[in-house]
Amino acid sequence: MKKTGIWLDKNKALIVTIDENIEHLNTVSSNIEHYNPQGGSGTRLKGGPQDVVQDSKYLAREKQQLKKYFNQIAKEVINTDALVIFGPAETNERFAKELNKNYSVLSTKIKGVEKADSMTDNQVKAWVREFFKSN
Repeated sequence: MKKTGIWLDKNKALIVTIDENIEHLNTVSSNIEHYNPQGGSGTRLKGGPQDVVQDSKYLAREKQQLKKYFNQIAKEVINTDALVIFGPAETNERFAKELNKNYSVLSTKIKGVEKADSMTDNQVKAWVREFFKSN
């Protein structure tokens, strides 16, 4: 039985696959641009010209980049028998929703969506081992 654990945030995904007690760790980079607006006034005069920050443009671009990132991860784990998704913030939950929406066969294999802090590679492997040992 092939068991897979995915730790992910917006920067990278660590995919741990356990197949017949052999572990493999694969890293997928997201290539998502980090949006950091540098708005403000272009002059010292009150009411002078100001830079306009186009939030919607950046958010739409980030959404497309996230979708591409999630598709890349899904292709890596498509042949798994059991899947757990974990990580900080809400990226793991967004990935689970994407699987429900576009990868229904893969979404049925999800055994859990958990919160977890940043971890080293070895901590991620140990977390996945413990999760499948207890479930």
